[in-house]
Order: sequence, then C-alpha cells, then structure tokens
Amino acid sequence: MMRKQIVAGNWKMNTNYPEALDLVTNILNESKNIPDQVALYVAPPFVYLSDVYKILKDSAVKVGGQNCSWEKSGAYTGEISASMLKSVGCSFVILGHSERRKHFNEDGTILSKKIEQALENHLQPVFCCGEQLDEREAGKQKEVVENQLEEVVFLLSKEQFQKIIIAYEPVWAIGTGRTASPEQAQEMHAFIRKLVTNKYGDDVAKGLSILYGGSCKPANAMELFAQEDVDGGLIGGASLKADDFIAIARSF
Repeated sequence: MMRKQIVAGNWKMNTNYPEALDLVTNILNESKNIPDQVALYVAPPFVYLSDVYKILKDSAVKVGGQNCSWEKSGAYTGEISASMLKSVGCSFVILGHSERRKHFNEDGTILSKKIEQALENHLQPVFCCGEQLDEREAGKQKEVVENQLEEVVFLLSKEQFQKIIIAYEPVWAIGTGRTASPEQAQEMHAFIRKLVTNKYGDDVAKGLSILYGGSCKPANAMELFAQEDVDGGLIGGASLKADDFIAIARSF
C-alpha cells in the first residue's frame, strides 16, 4: 500500500489576522509546485480557522485544529469542541502535542477522550508522541513512546486506528535548533511501525503515515524524508513562511 506523504504546518500561537490570511494565500498560490502525492495540512490558531478554510475550500490543502476539547459541549469556558472544528471546515486535529502535555498537563486519559471526540466528529487525529531530552539520554525513548501509544491510540479498534496519523516528535529537538539525525528519526519511526504491526497487523502498519516533528526545515527535509519510514513532517516554525513550507513539501 502506498502511504500518504504529508506535510502539516502547526502555526501554534503565531500570526495576527492579516498575517494569517497572507500566509495561507501564499501557501495556496505556491501549492501547485509540490508533487501530486504530497498532501498539505495547515493548523492555524482557532480564531482564523473559518476564514482560512474559505480561502482553501476549493483546494487540496486541508485545514485543521491545533487541539480540541475532551467534551462534546457545555460549561467549559474557553474550550473548542471537535464539532465546532468540523463545522468551520476542519478535517483533522493535532492531539497530544508535547506542548499540550507539558503546559496543560494532558495525559493519556484526557487524550483518549479527545481522540474519541475527534473520531466521532469525523476529524482525522494527528497523534503526537515522543521523548524528553533526559529520557533520550537515559536510553528510554522507545519505552516512553510505546507507553504513550499504548495508553491512547492502541486502545482503538483496528478500524478506528486506520483513520489516524502518528507524529513522532523528539521533544528535545523542538524549538531548540537541534534535530534528530535521519538515522535517529528512522530508528524511531521503524520502531513505531513495528509496534503497530504487532498490534494491528502488517497491512495497517504499512498504510500508516508517520510524520517527523522535530525542527524539520528546508535544509534537512530531503534527508529526513528519504528514510524508509518517515512519511512527512509536522512542521512548526518553518510553516510560518510559505516559501519554507512549500520547499519542505517539495523535498520528497
């Protein structure tokens, strides 16, 4: 099975309104320059989602949320539900990002509920997993990632699991300027795929897109994407410049 190659831009808490519209317009204009087999995803801040979707709705570029609530609706001031995301044109949602785990204390119990909400509302979860620097230095990276998968996405049925994307993010390489070597990235991606094979079978594992999410940029994207089990990237800082984002997407 040919796995989907994906370059997803996580804008995080960046851009004001005019900047967001300029950025997505430039991405749209340049998206014709990427290979046909590469899918572009963008995840702007919540407040721009509706207008970003209006710009992209007739294109192949997918729009998604950076997070969603674990609840359907109700008295949760400031929260955004999965159904709200779906209603403004979103087709995916990023869940389990290391910054959400760190700053907002998200654990497996919360993330399982969020995955459930996303799937109920026909949003594709981009589920993030990865180790901290001290865990990498202690040689525990595989143990950490396996636990993160087991406590959330490995609770899903085979049918449900086939709807998700995994993003491996070595936390020590996010926003630090450090990047996992292509060999380190490949080792972890292959390990994740092997776990999926053991859990759901070879057919599911071969069809799973596993993205690399640790300071991927135009200078290193080609080498990273050349690895057998790296199917694209979850891009942070480099997704805030249309030229860089498109250059990464052209690196396959």
